[in-house]
Amino acid sequence: MPVNAIGTDQLSGIEEESDIYEAFSPHVDTTNISVLTETPPGKKPNLKTFQDVQSLIQQGKKREAKLVLRENSWPTNSPIRSQLWPALCTQHHVGKTMLDGFYWDMVNQVFGTTELPEKPIMLPPFVDSTHCLPYHLTRKGRAVADRVVGVLGYACPDITYSPSLYPITAILLHFMSEEECYHCMASLVAPKDKVFITQTKLLYEVTWKTVMQIAKKHAKNAVLYLSRLCPGQKSERIFMDWCWWILGGLPFPHLVRVMDCFFHEGIKVFYRVALAILILFHKYSATTNSEWDADTIKNDIDNALPKFCKNIPVSPAKLLRTAFSIRALSSTYISRIFLKTEMVLKSKSVLSGSKQMVRSRSSDNLPTSQSQVNVQMMSHTLTIRELFTLWSWLPVRITMYQPVLLYTTEEHGCSLTTFYVRVEQHEPTLLMIKTCNNEVFGAYCSSRWFERNLKDDRGQRQAYFGTGETFLFSLYPERAKYPWVGIEGDKGLGHASELFMAADSKMITIGGGEGQAIWMDENIRFGKTDRCQTFNNPPLCASGDFEIRVLEVYGFVECENAC
Repeated sequence: MPVNAIGTDQLSGIEEESDIYEAFSPHVDTTNISVLTETPPGKKPNLKTFQDVQSLIQQGKKREAKLVLRENSWPTNSPIRSQLWPALCTQHHVGKTMLDGFYWDMVNQVFGTTELPEKPIMLPPFVDSTHCLPYHLTRKGRAVADRVVGVLGYACPDITYSPSLYPITAILLHFMSEEECYHCMASLVAPKDKVFITQTKLLYEVTWKTVMQIAKKHAKNAVLYLSRLCPGQKSERIFMDWCWWILGGLPFPHLVRVMDCFFHEGIKVFYRVALAILILFHKYSATTNSEWDADTIKNDIDNALPKFCKNIPVSPAKLLRTAFSIRALSSTYISRIFLKTEMVLKSKSVLSGSKQMVRSRSSDNLPTSQSQVNVQMMSHTLTIRELFTLWSWLPVRITMYQPVLLYTTEEHGCSLTTFYVRVEQHEPTLLMIKTCNNEVFGAYCSSRWFERNLKDDRGQRQAYFGTGETFLFSLYPERAKYPWVGIEGDKGLGHASELFMAADSKMITIGGGEGQAIWMDENIRFGKTDRCQTFNNPPLCASGDFEIRVLEVYGFVECENAC
């Protein structure tokens, strides 16, 4: 049965063996797929349908959709996923919608035919050959997975190291066609605002160090237990394989339920599940169960967690309940740890001149020729030399995109209202100020300006927003970058070290604590600049007060040839 023809109704009682596997694609070997039921015999689970979830997504009710996905334990063989997973993935798509037949045109372009080759396809260099997990794909299914990954490698040349990309492709292929799988994967590698799949060695290292950091706080007893069993660097080594606890260790029914949530929420689901695995591992190894006694674990510490996952003693629902009941583990907190870790690793790499990291084409941080042309045509302030300097300061993933001029006082007038209309939904943005004394300085702003309207849990509008990826810069007469002080640690400054962005109808502020790094009035005419604690910067112009000649704001869009 073609995947597109599979209905969305719940299975009406599994009576005939032949009906059990109608949810899976033709290139799946169903022989060893176990179907766990988490409801008492004779009771039919009251599960949501695809239409229920789709309706929430279409209405923009992401939180409600998130709760449904977390709580509805659809069986592994439920036909819902053939529609649910493509809908969840494509909601994250960035750029132009791919036309029908686009994938097969790409296959022809890369391989010269749409026939599956007899010999194995050479996989892109970003694939980790030790983790090409096929799960329950047939030999033909594996060849299909190879081809999808091969086309992704061709379409997305900036991916340099992505060990999880192949397994996630293989999982998707259990429930959909090859073409749908490609569209889903292209949607998952594209977003700037949410991480699904890491695509460089640097970011892969950032993820395991992020898991280690949040585990020290949110799975503290488990981390202390592991540290006692393997003192020193060995306990750190355990975390390097964190994503394989999930992708390589969990039984297929558990993994499928994790992916239901992952395709909606992103990599933070993996972080939570990794913590849940640590918590459950500690709980069960602390009992009298001889299989997990301290000596056994100590003698084979590298394989202890993967082995535990393969025989995990809880149901998929219990695993997810444990993961999502971890308190005070907000997305904002995870993002802060992730960004801080990324910036520390980047700064270490730059300081040591390390060449151990695989660098992507764009991590040389040279703007493309198209980006250079764009800026030359658009900008009243930037020379090409200044553009090259600025480009070298941008986060690597942003240099893969082209700059677009969203707002300039030269064309759009001097009004904060117009500024918000044209800029507020873009993330990130680059603000460039040229003063009447010809000084040029500005800020890279990591979050949308729309966040000035968001309210906290008590219903109050938050004064400051943004993340530690925000930075200040000066291009003339001085040339300097002023990153967030958190890269080197908070230095005991507390809240004052995280005052990144603030705005209302009367002003815009970037940086705070004993002064504001950049402040502009509602008419975008006058401003002031002081030293501030968030960036530990000097005033960005000599007098401190300035009159604005030109304000330019840039956003970043997908390149035409990006996947």
